Amino acid sequence: MRTQFMFLFISLLILKSESLNCNENNPQGHPSDLRVFHINSPCSPFKHQTSVSWESTLLQDKARFQYLSSLAVARKSSVPIASGRGIVQSPTYVVRANIGTPAQVMLVALDTSNDAAWIPCSGCVGCASSVLFDPSKSNSSRTLQCGAPQCKQAPNPTCTVGNTCGFNMTYGGSTIEASLTQDTLTLATDVVPNYTFGCINKATGTSLPAQGLMGLGRGPLSLISQTQGLYMSTFSYCLPNSKSNNFSGSLRLGPKNQPIRIKTTPLLKNPRRSSLYYVNLVGIRVGNKIVDIPTSALAFDPATGAGTIFDSGTVFTRLVEPAYVAVRNEFRRRVKNANATSLGGFDTCYSGSVVFPSVTFMFAGMNVTLPPDNLLIHSSSGSTSCLAMAAAPNNVNSVLNVIASMQQQNHRVLIDLPNSRLGISRETCT
Repeated sequence: MRTQFMFLFISLLILKSESLNCNENNPQGHPSDLRVFHINSPCSPFKHQTSVSWESTLLQDKARFQYLSSLAVARKSSVPIASGRGIVQSPTYVVRANIGTPAQVMLVALDTSNDAAWIPCSGCVGCASSVLFDPSKSNSSRTLQCGAPQCKQAPNPTCTVGNTCGFNMTYGGSTIEASLTQDTLTLATDVVPNYTFGCINKATGTSLPAQGLMGLGRGPLSLISQTQGLYMSTFSYCLPNSKSNNFSGSLRLGPKNQPIRIKTTPLLKNPRRSSLYYVNLVGIRVGNKIVDIPTSALAFDPATGAGTIFDSGTVFTRLVEPAYVAVRNEFRRRVKNANATSLGGFDTCYSGSVVFPSVTFMFAGMNVTLPPDNLLIHSSSGSTSCLAMAAAPNNVNSVLNVIASMQQQNHRVLIDLPNSRLGISRETCT
């Protein structure tokens, strides 16, 4: 079985580089659209040189899940730490950001469950990237002083020599020390003056996105909060899969050109961690049967962090164990004349020609039925298919359900904070 698993790899769409326009933004002609690349896109400098096994991805997901679980119950004054392996060895989805005057191009990771942005800067000790932002070459860059209101909003703020504001934080198995900086940010054709971010001076570990991170959460230092006047706290994204053109999708900022006909569900707030995008998952249907799941497994509880979130950084959906076991068992029951096997961390796999039942997530006011590409993963030979979900790790006392990126692919996910709603519509991400 171990030998068989080694052939279960992420399949990639390989295109000739000369046919790509990797520097193009505005992928669908909208002025506030950014092209989103998967790390394994031919346009990505972070592309893995060798195939990545699903087992490796599942292990990274485990660390990411631990991180999110700690976020869910953390108070704002504390910094969560994920044990074990890093969240990601490189970002999962990246966008092109132009920082400074004149602009310096950085490919930053998108993270819907984080707020502050940070990028590696010139002189950084321990930064692995060869691409570093140099604030001395930007005539619009300035370091914030300790008395600036943004300093109080930074994670673990410190006052350094010269009364400048710094902060330190952890991300997976890595730590960063950064100076709080403001500079001009250009996204597609939109100019954001005085954008506040962390300029990394020192880093340890290997789990930092190489060229930095852009937080899309709803905390005070997130992109969405800093651009309320421009984007009105509204954005959507469409995450590509390996069949998408160039393995790329889009990030659409602002209320213009967002889908009109879209199913929505209310966003919920956890005061302990307001940045996470909680929704009310009320049930899961397998085939035509609503699965019997204990109410406590899906209930939203800000005191414990329990509930369901959407996250762009986790690859495979994770459900708390009682919910996952109920879904898995009903899924197995509906697959006729075939026995489930385990493969590479997944426990519901089948070989040969099998008819699979549908799976529908039932949110308050919105049902989402997963297409086969969002529900199943396949071996490189195509002979084995597995249910692409898993239970929360055994060593995590988690009460959090995470709707992950594979289940979101080729859907446009809308975050509309003024109307406190999350929307989903089918879309081929290009």
